Amino acid sequence: MPHTVEWTIRLQLVEDEGTTKAQAVLDTGTASVTGRGVAQRAPGDQDVPVIGDEFAAGRALRDLGSRLLGTAEHDVAAMGAAGEPRRSPVYGWPL
Repeated sequence: MPHTVEWTIRLQLVEDEGTTKAQAVLDTGTASVTGRGVAQRAPGDQDVPVIGDEFAAGRALRDLGSRLLGTAEHDVAAMGAAGEPRRSPVYGWPL
């Protein structure tokens, strides 16, 4: 029988004087993990504020992913599992 869960990510973006800050919060129902990202507006981006949103959000989501992987590694170690190298099934990258 398949294991199915749904997790929710809330992404908040705040821009103030050319700096966009993003916070991504993953809610698993039993825990939460938070990632953060920041972007500075480039001089030519005055008319396109969405660029800062995209950079800040992407960085927050990348930070969130890194923190989630760290949590998984901690959980594996807490179970006494061997520290085998893990690889992304999609990219083959070491995790």
